[in-house]
Amino acid sequence: MENSGSTVGIVLVSHSGKLAEGLRELIDQLGSAGGRVFCAGGTDEGGLGTSYERVSAAIAEADSGAGVVVLPDIGSAVLTARLVLEDEPREDVVVVDAPFVEGAVSAAVTAATGGELSAVADAAREARGQAKFPA
Repeated sequence: MENSGSTVGIVLVSHSGKLAEGLRELIDQLGSAGGRVFCAGGTDEGGLGTSYERVSAAIAEADSGAGVVVLPDIGSAVLTARLVLEDEPREDVVVVDAPFVEGAVSAAVTAATGGELSAVADAAREARGQAKFPA
């Protein structure tokens, strides 16, 4: 599928709005995002938890035609992201099982360099196996 210059969007789903926003800030500081990272953190009331509506809205906002990678942190964030996609199935949106921080950074770098949806999702997944220092 040709994306006409669009880049893959990334959605960070966290129990904490501050955690998701902080991760987006880190990615922005690294210059890796190209403005394509969106947050769905916390509840609609601003507390800790997850929001179906926030996840759904972030996916819609992140979609520029090249697909969307959804990176949840833990527990109900995973369940909520998966539920949104069960209710609104799309072939161009993928929930990825990856480390939240490292996966998001790897995905953002790959997306910013024009990677297609599968490459961006793979980059996030592969972050799990990257050692932080030699053994």
